[in-house]
Amino acid sequence: MKIEMNIPQNVIEELIAQARQDAPCETCGYLLGTADGQVTENYPMENVDHSPEHFSFAPKDQFAALKYARSRGLKILANWHSHPASPSRPSQEDLRLANDPTIRYAILSLHEGVHLNSFRILGGAVVDKEEHL
Repeated sequence: MKIEMNIPQNVIEELIAQARQDAPCETCGYLLGTADGQVTENYPMENVDHSPEHFSFAPKDQFAALKYARSRGLKILANWHSHPASPSRPSQEDLRLANDPTIRYAILSLHEGVHLNSFRILGGAVVDKEEHL
């Protein structure tokens, strides 16, 4: 049974603000929430690449996010990042680097309006897409 991810408007607004603040570089973070797919918060993280075309998390930030989520009884539901100048779809690099089949990969695009989609990626291919904005 597929569980859809629900992102409340206040969290979407946080993602948009973070993406606009960090543009023209990509920004990133985790979406935390409950096992039934309800996102409760954004866990913003630094794009240590400081690049407009790709992003990387610092491993220490990833461990801190996991510790934070566990301490609050939350799960990491999605890895998210922004595309300041391209559509809300995974790039070839995004597909190559998406190696956790238990989470979704969300992309917030500021290109030609604001769009937020999330994807389930398995074996380097999109197997499911949800539109959130």
